Amino acid sequence: MELDTKIKVLVIDDMPNMRRTIRNMLRSIGFSRIFEASDGQNGLEKIESGGFGLVISDWNMPMMSGIQLLKKTRENVDTRSIPFLIVTAEISQAQIAHAAETEVDGYVIKPFDAAT
Repeated sequence: MELDTKIKVLVIDDMPNMRRTIRNMLRSIGFSRIFEASDGQNGLEKIESGGFGLVISDWNMPMMSGIQLLKKTRENVDTRSIPFLIVTAEISQAQIAHAAETEVDGYVIKPFDAAT
């Protein structure tokens, strides 16, 4: 499967340094259309504006968690098919199972690097 680096990617995290890290990793593998949001609510507004081919969201954020954002994304017929990755430091089996129940497409555990 070939990676489509022309898609719009939305990175959502309340920590600016984590958004920067993810953005730099995406750029290093060829993505150039990278957008950012600092919380789940702002991320939801951007997702609903349309056009994203991938969402990468932190799990633990104030106001709206990444899982809450994922649920809202999956409830909307216009956004439910957007691939959605959750990034978190939480590695409990219960949390991984919970993420799977919400139809997450991928689960990345911090810390990570471009190889992971």
